[in-house]
Amino acid sequence: MRGLRFGLAGAVLLALAACSTVYRNHGYVPTDDELAAVEVGVDTRETVTEKVGRPTASGLLNDEGWYYVQSRWANRGAFEPREVDRQVVAITFAESGTVANVERFGLERGKVVPLSRRVTETNVKGLGLIRQLLGSFGRIAPGVITGD
Repeated sequence: MRGLRFGLAGAVLLALAACSTVYRNHGYVPTDDELAAVEVGVDTRETVTEKVGRPTASGLLNDEGWYYVQSRWANRGAFEPREVDRQVVAITFAESGTVANVERFGLERGKVVPLSRRVTETNVKGLGLIRQLLGSFGRIAPGVITGD
């Protein structure tokens, strides 16, 4: 009987431990002290790299900005992980290559932005099915149909 009590108590403690929240951090954001060393209008990409390091993401189309992103996720038992904190530091550069602005954003101002998509963009935006079908009639040469 005593062994059963210890076994039951151990099972309860194990179940409680399995439901405890585990926090995981992803990414890197420079500290306020590191960002204080970056001078607007003076520093360049090279000096920013020396002071705070290279970012995990940069401007996708024109490389005008560097983005440092850090997220904190809470994992609790069998439930889906939940993002509890996100910080984004954006360092933008002027055309001359010097730092134009340094901004920090939190989860309250952040939006989910897909950086990578596995969906092919369609080239028939805004066209209905009938318009697509009728639009191809003028492009077919008569020789294609008759085999000439």
